[in-house]
Amino acid sequence: MAGVQSAVALREQGFTGTVTLIGAEPHQPYDRPPLSKAVLLGKAEGSAFDVDFEALDIELQLGREALGLRPGDHELDTATGPVPYDVLVVATGAEPIRLPGAEGVPGVHLLRTLDDAERLRPVLAQQHDIVVVGAGWIGAEFATAAREAGCAVTVVEAADRPLAGALPAEVAAPMAAWYADSGATLRTHARVERVEPGAVVLDDGSRVPAGAVVVGIGARPATAWLAGSGIELGAHREVLADDHLRTSVPDVYAVGDCASFPSGRYEGRLLVHHWDNALQGPRTVAANIIGESPAAYDPVPYFWSEQFGRFVQYVGHHAPADTTVWRGDPTGVAWTVCWLRSGRLVALLAVGRPRDLAQGRRLIESGALMDPELLSDPARPLKAATA
Repeated sequence: MAGVQSAVALREQGFTGTVTLIGAEPHQPYDRPPLSKAVLLGKAEGSAFDVDFEALDIELQLGREALGLRPGDHELDTATGPVPYDVLVVATGAEPIRLPGAEGVPGVHLLRTLDDAERLRPVLAQQHDIVVVGAGWIGAEFATAAREAGCAVTVVEAADRPLAGALPAEVAAPMAAWYADSGATLRTHARVERVEPGAVVLDDGSRVPAGAVVVGIGARPATAWLAGSGIELGAHREVLADDHLRTSVPDVYAVGDCASFPSGRYEGRLLVHHWDNALQGPRTVAANIIGESPAAYDPVPYFWSEQFGRFVQYVGHHAPADTTVWRGDPTGVAWTVCWLRSGRLVALLAVGRPRDLAQGRRLIESGALMDPELLSDPARPLKAATA
């Protein structure tokens, strides 16, 4: 998404020079969200972007992996030789974290690429017993698809709750019940000791039968190929971009899952592994490349997830010290959690309440002061709960 949108944005903003889009995968550039849904369930063959690259005069070089970068020579090293550039946009995304000791074991899968989804499609069709390692966003989405396909699903999570890395305990707690409601088994405090053919062995010695294992324990920026380039990386090995998405070396930008950026709005550096960031950031990159002076890149992060028959949306960025205000009953089908900082709305999680999300996003962008008592009334529109 980030690479395609960077190329398209350049053309949309009037860039007339050569644009080359290089990717390691052999497939036409594709969108990732459908992989855990329609593509996985066989409802769609693929999710290629509806972009006419030829009409836009964008050259595609597929199946060509980036291996290194030499900024002094203005050259990108690839498996089939160097590529000179005037300006380079790094949009290599993130790669899934692998489960130690599970590589090479038959029946162990990741879900990140089109090839991953195509390998998993027959697994679901055969209705295997499936163990999902990790109760994060991708784990929940895969478990949802597997249950829809009629598979028996056990999700094992090392933490004490689903989405432990993303949400506070009191917000994630109601979501644990969604697994049982869908017929999936969720086992928390369950750390994987090893994976054997046909089973996952947990650290308490218990064995969970597994016709297939799907690992969803997070992703890390795909930046190992930048070693020795002089591009500064952060604590998560992400490219440290500035507020215009420029890297530490001249003529190189970084956008999407592989890069963090400073946020004035949230007074810190954000690393956002979500689709909307890969859609929005390229517009800033393109504007800089063609010589405009765009505003600093400081979005209100947004993402969504479809899991267990629920549409979950999150906007903003919250911190542990923020005040939490609930709208609605979290055991029900529709509810919202708001986070306030110094009286202002900074983040919002909406389950089945898209209107809250839309209004909340605007309130976060405007920095509106909220009245917590009015905000807690789920019947009151969010925009009518300002102080």
